[in-house]
Amino acid sequence: MTAQAQPRTQAELLQRAREVIPGAAISTEALPDDTAFVIERAQGSRLYDVAGRSYIDYVMGSGPMVLGHGHPEVVAAVQEQAARGATYFAINRQAIELAELMVSAIPCAEQVRFTGSGGEATFGALRLARAYTGRQKILKFEGGYHGAHDYALMSSTPAVPPPFPQAIPDSAGIPDAIAETVLVAPFNDSETAAGIIGDHREHLAAVIVEPFQRSIPPVPGFLAALRDACRRNGVLLIFDEVVTGFRFAWGGAQERYGVTPDLATYGKIAFGGYAGGAIAGPKEMMRLLDPALRAAGVSLTGTLSGNPVSAAAGLATLRVLERERATIYPRLYDYGERLARGIADLLAARRIPVQTPGEGPIFQVYLQDRPIRDYRDTLGASGARWGAICRAMTRRGVFLNGGKLYCSAAHSDDDLRQTLSAATAALDETS
Repeated sequence: MTAQAQPRTQAELLQRAREVIPGAAISTEALPDDTAFVIERAQGSRLYDVAGRSYIDYVMGSGPMVLGHGHPEVVAAVQEQAARGATYFAINRQAIELAELMVSAIPCAEQVRFTGSGGEATFGALRLARAYTGRQKILKFEGGYHGAHDYALMSSTPAVPPPFPQAIPDSAGIPDAIAETVLVAPFNDSETAAGIIGDHREHLAAVIVEPFQRSIPPVPGFLAALRDACRRNGVLLIFDEVVTGFRFAWGGAQERYGVTPDLATYGKIAFGGYAGGAIAGPKEMMRLLDPALRAAGVSLTGTLSGNPVSAAAGLATLRVLERERATIYPRLYDYGERLARGIADLLAARRIPVQTPGEGPIFQVYLQDRPIRDYRDTLGASGARWGAICRAMTRRGVFLNGGKLYCSAAHSDDDLRQTLSAATAALDETS
């Protein structure tokens, strides 16, 4: 293929993307033509496209940018480390210091093992659980997302959910055998989950759960009931804290909800917007990840696991959060709650049914009357109508992708006012 001239306009870049990138997308979907743009840079709470237009960003890189884009301490740490070397595939000072800080913050952690992404961390945690228990099956929750590996992509977005505990694939290319090792339960239903755990305890290695599932908070007592059911049946409990880790509190969801799992997985915030993931747990279990054990242990490695640039970004991010946690976390909750309430009030004033489940820094908008407790409760929402509103807001400089809204420490009161003004105009346009 011959080299082509550098595209000069946003339209030209988008056309080029369609030719060389499937669907012109690097995430779950591409923006439709009427709102598509190409990002040139980001700073604070804003994205800027190649045409120079700015957008208040509520995607925030799918969550990692809790301090906002381009935080000066993170930028300085990355620049300093990049000059020293991009990657080593060996133990390094930045990885050691990041592991120490994570262990100090995470209730279940005595040791940390790094991976290349949050998805790799959940995959590795499941492998570790099977090795530790000698059992083969895992249980996940319908609607829960744990990355893009085969075990994770079972019953995360089923259009027609099957009876529990049957699992069905969400993607082509997943072997039929995976369904034989994955069980599925409804989120926030401790009685059903405990029954499945008890019925399958002889073959069940672990229960993996997002303690805050996508945008749905746990009902009081649900996580504690899971903890008790797993302990009674000798099953490991894994918290997927890729999203909640260091976002809901310094100690993540474990601190926020007061329940400590056996293992937990991390990504996003813990690596400051750079590629990285981690498994955290007690030494008794984590020892199986020692490569010196070879075939007797759990193999889990990757070229960029413990990458020093990612570790430097994560270390700088966590140091800011640790130092300023008395002010950052209350501000995250306050901003998110005001934004969710403001959007809900605008919709309700137009007699549009709305639910905004969430927890401070993260929430999601569903256009329906029915309160949301689990995945199946979301299936009646008018996704097309909310999608149209999001596109209209994006055209007015507020970037929403129709999914979760992530709030950051960089979002300001002025951002909030502009967001609600854009929402008002978008509702006028789409009503």
